[in-house]
Amino acid sequence: MESLQPLTNFVETAADDIRINCTHIAVYLAVLYQWDLNQGENPISVCKEDIMKIAKINARQTYNKTINDLHDFGYIRYIPSPNQFLKSLIYIKRV
Repeated sequence: MESLQPLTNFVETAADDIRINCTHIAVYLAVLYQWDLNQGENPISVCKEDIMKIAKINARQTYNKTINDLHDFGYIRYIPSPNQFLKSLIYIKRV
């Protein structure tokens, strides 16, 4: 199943990555869910509040740190919106 390949890649890589914690996993899964709703096409437009709700995160600071970590660690490409009223773009990396 090709649609599960990004999840498989993430789990296999994250299992050995000591930087990844349960919050990273929850946010990645929320992003992956949005990507799947977008028929697996990159990039996806995401609303911070939607990802936070799915990942069960209440603090924007936690979301910002986690999404930036995932970007910095190479799991996603995150392009934040320059305007708080517009959605950000996220690319799921196909490792």
